[in-house]
Amino acid sequence: MRLGLSQGNNGEKDHNYIERLAFQVYQLEYLVLARKWRPQSFEDVVGQDHVVRTLRNAIHQGRVAHAFIFSGPRGVGKTSVARIMAKAMNCETGPTQTSCNVCTSCREITGGIAMDVREIDGASHRGIDEIRNLRENIKFAPVSSRYKLYIIDEVHMLTREAFNALLKTLEEPPSHVIFIFATTEIHKIPATILSRCQCFDFRRIPLTIIRDSLRQIAEKEGIRISSTGITWIAQAGDGSLRDAQSVFDQVISYAGFEVDESSIQELLGLMDRHFLYRVSGAVLERNAGLCLKIIEEGYYAGLDMNYFYQMLLGHFRNLLLTKIIEKDHDLLNLGKKEEAEMMRRQTENVSRETLQRLLDILMTEEENVRKSQNPRIVMESILVRMAYLEPMVPIDTILSRMEGLEKRLTSGRGEQISRERYEVREKETVTSQELFDLSHAGKIEESIKGYESSSAEHSGDTWEDYKAYVKNRSYPLWSKIETGKLLGYENNCLRIGFHKDRIFLLDDTDKSRLTEISREFFKEEASVTIELLESARENGQHQNSTGSSHNSRNNDVRQDALKHPLLQKVLDVFEGAVVREVVTRRNQD
Repeated sequence: MRLGLSQGNNGEKDHNYIERLAFQVYQLEYLVLARKWRPQSFEDVVGQDHVVRTLRNAIHQGRVAHAFIFSGPRGVGKTSVARIMAKAMNCETGPTQTSCNVCTSCREITGGIAMDVREIDGASHRGIDEIRNLRENIKFAPVSSRYKLYIIDEVHMLTREAFNALLKTLEEPPSHVIFIFATTEIHKIPATILSRCQCFDFRRIPLTIIRDSLRQIAEKEGIRISSTGITWIAQAGDGSLRDAQSVFDQVISYAGFEVDESSIQELLGLMDRHFLYRVSGAVLERNAGLCLKIIEEGYYAGLDMNYFYQMLLGHFRNLLLTKIIEKDHDLLNLGKKEEAEMMRRQTENVSRETLQRLLDILMTEEENVRKSQNPRIVMESILVRMAYLEPMVPIDTILSRMEGLEKRLTSGRGEQISRERYEVREKETVTSQELFDLSHAGKIEESIKGYESSSAEHSGDTWEDYKAYVKNRSYPLWSKIETGKLLGYENNCLRIGFHKDRIFLLDDTDKSRLTEISREFFKEEASVTIELLESARENGQHQNSTGSSHNSRNNDVRQDALKHPLLQKVLDVFEGAVVREVVTRRNQD
């Protein structure tokens, strides 16, 4: 290159001019990392093994289709694989699974100047006229290659008329033509087009693969950067290798070839992460006031509320995963192992159900925060609601505690259970899905006190002792015999009397179960006989013998309600269910 220098005596100006000109030449030749390290062969493609394997096998077996659709998120390799496919089909050594990248055809395709490989932007060539021109051009044979390939990017942008004009050509194209369509919104492509193509779904690239790829680029480019910094950049890519490479390029421009973590944090806005742990800690401690103070502090520190809310959503997602997976931290997408330890400490005394409920609240309100003119107020309202949310207790925990209580009661440890009172209501709140009310435990204890106070040999057996024992073993069965009268216990036979309108409550299964419980209670081979009470006088006599009197009209109404057949049926279906309250309707006799 010949440079024209000024004829002045100021040599310093001439030197500066040369430096500026050389810098401009360097700038024109510079390629961003996303273009410089773009995959040039199937071996270079990462994170899409299912696509690469299928295409390579199709080339090897000679079963290459005439039309493909590559769908998936941005920056995962759709257009790159399309170009690699074009080189594999038109390489001078091909069709081959591994293109040489040195022949004329490969170099032209790499440079984007191949006459027989056309890349069309679907957004700017979306009309029917463009498709008509394409239909006319595909009739001609390739100029210098083996196949003509049409790569249409963002094909979902084509109009309905353009798609219809493409149908017949797409179904039966000339033998020398291959179509490759790329799209990020496959649901917008008509089903008639999809049925004529082989569809390949490109997936988001895992964080570990992006991280390894960036590490290799850093080594080859001579960039010194920590593993934590590379992880942060890979996270910013959000599953897109191209986006991660673009962010890496930006970081290098900002920090130079010696990239420190503070520069990455400042550029990517990661300095705000300490607010996340403070907010989550305040929520889990149920300190709503502290939540508001932290948000105010972050707001005046320049925190973007919408962006912070998205970070908070991901943070609570990581908290939930920490509670579930415990050791596998790869799913958490964290830059430092110290963060995983901090999350573990925060979730140590928090149930999984509570974290799930908090995350549900954040996901439900995400749209409201995004659309709000004042996201700070919306976020404050959400955090206050989360802080005052009662912690959740798993239903399995409730059932296991109930079972343990009942086992200890039946083993004669009632006094110990009385000392170990349930304190769940003071610490935790059970969801509305619980099947057993916690107060059931207290009722069992109260009903068993009479039985526990009696002697071990039941020397002073009474009807009330017997009913308490039955209540402990089967609450539904107790509710059925509670209205019965003890007629006597003679010759190992327990006689129980019922009114004629209540005797039908006990079926054969109930009688068999009652006999089994009676044998346990009397500790001998006892039997049970159910008899009918025929007169009110006999009923009164037995009431006096058992010490049970129902003189109160309200008690009679309550007992009638408890003995209602429909209620008994419900108690039979839901084993362990209890009636907490009976309300009398005042407007009826």
